[in-house]
Amino acid sequence: MAVMGVSKFQRFFRSTAGLNVDKNDLKRYNDFVNDKIYDLCIIGRNAAKANGRDVMSVADLPVTKGLQECVHAFQKVEEEIEVKPLLEHITARPVLEVELGEGVLERLPLVAGGISVALARSFKIVDPAVKNPATEEWERAFELFHLLL
Repeated sequence: MAVMGVSKFQRFFRSTAGLNVDKNDLKRYNDFVNDKIYDLCIIGRNAAKANGRDVMSVADLPVTKGLQECVHAFQKVEEEIEVKPLLEHITARPVLEVELGEGVLERLPLVAGGISVALARSFKIVDPAVKNPATEEWERAFELFHLLL
């Protein structure tokens, strides 16, 4: 990701949870968000297919109340930092067997933003004193999400 992307990534985590992250954290973050979006799309694909459709709709995505609240929080931060274009890049992973409806394509970067807000906040839940998450904190946060998403 370009230097501008790293700068926005750092500002996003600082603004959202008071965390200092560095460019070395960016790859693990990108991989994590991409994997979680893919997981949500697999569930969405299953819902579309179960309903006899070959096109996934927004309603097929399993967005919980908490994730929806994080999407709203992301939209507020997004106005200042403008990280949505970066998320559009990392959510460009194809889903097999169904097409993504137009609404889904527009929604995925916002859902990725909500996942990003939830991830940033989870660091403070796991360790309220953390300022610069190390590999161990990243792994703990990822484990929480693997249980829930």
